[in-house]
Amino acid sequence: MAETGYRSRVAKKASKQVRPASTAAAKKKTSRTRSSPKSSASAGDAARIAHARRLADALEKLYPDAHCELDFKTPHELLVATILSAQATDVGVNKATPALFAKFPTPAAFAGATPEAIEPWIKSIGLYRNKAKAIHESMRAVVERFNGEIPRTMDELLTLRGVARKTANVVLSNAFGINVGFVVDTHVERLSKRFGLVDQAANVAKIERELMHLFPQDLWGKLSHQLIWHGRRACKARGSTCDSNPVCAQFGPQGPEGVTKASCEGERVVITLQGRPVTPGKHPGTSTNSRT
Repeated sequence: MAETGYRSRVAKKASKQVRPASTAAAKKKTSRTRSSPKSSASAGDAARIAHARRLADALEKLYPDAHCELDFKTPHELLVATILSAQATDVGVNKATPALFAKFPTPAAFAGATPEAIEPWIKSIGLYRNKAKAIHESMRAVVERFNGEIPRTMDELLTLRGVARKTANVVLSNAFGINVGFVVDTHVERLSKRFGLVDQAANVAKIERELMHLFPQDLWGKLSHQLIWHGRRACKARGSTCDSNPVCAQFGPQGPEGVTKASCEGERVVITLQGRPVTPGKHPGTSTNSRT
C-alpha cells in the first residue's frame, strides 16, 4: 500500500512537469508573431536609409561634377573664403578674393597685417569689419600655434576665430579630403526638410547628425555639394523649378517616394515608407542631446 502511494505521488509530479504539446506550440507560435518595438524601429530606420540612398543616387546622376564653388588654391585660402561666405554669396566672395589673396598671399601675411588693413579688400562683402578681425586672428593663430599650416582636425579648427562646424567641415572635406561631418548650410537645411530626411523642427546640429546617419561617410563631402547645387539651381527658397526637376518630381513633397502632406513652402513632412508612417529624425541609438 505504501508502494502504491509512492507511485501515485511520482505520477502526479511528472504530470505537472510535462507541458501539453498543444500549449507549448501555441506559446511558440505567439512568440514568433509578436514583434518588439526595437525590431519595428529597426525596420523603419532601414526604410529611411534606403529612401536616402535612392535620393543620393538621383543627385549623383543629376550633379556628377558638383564641387565647392568658392575659388581657392590653398587650404588657407579656402578657410579665408569660407569665413567670408557667412551670410554672403559665393559669387560675391569670389569677386573679392583674387585681389585679397594677391595682397596677402600667406597666413603669415594676414597675421602680420591688421584688421584695418584687411578691411578695404573685403569691403564689398557684408559684415566685413567682423570678418576682417576673424581672418586676422585665425591666421595669427595658424602661424603661432600651427606653424603656418591649416590644422587637419575638427577640434583644432574649432579653436580658430570665425570657425564653427560648417566652416571646419568645408575646409577638411575640400582642402584635405577628410570627412568627419556633413556641411549644413541654408540649402542643405532646407532640402533636408523638403525631402523628408529630417523633422521640420530639427536644428542644424540635429540635421548634421541625421545626415551622417543616413548616408555613408565617403559621400558626406560630395553629397553636401550636390544638395547645395540642387538648392541653388532648382529647389530654391523662392521661385523654385521643382515641378520640372527630376529629383524634386521623384523625391519632393508630392513625389512618389512616399513624402506626403507637405509642400515646398515648408509644411510639416509626413513620410510613409513600406506602407507605414515614419518620423524623420527617429532612429535607434541616436540622442538629440549627443555632441555634434
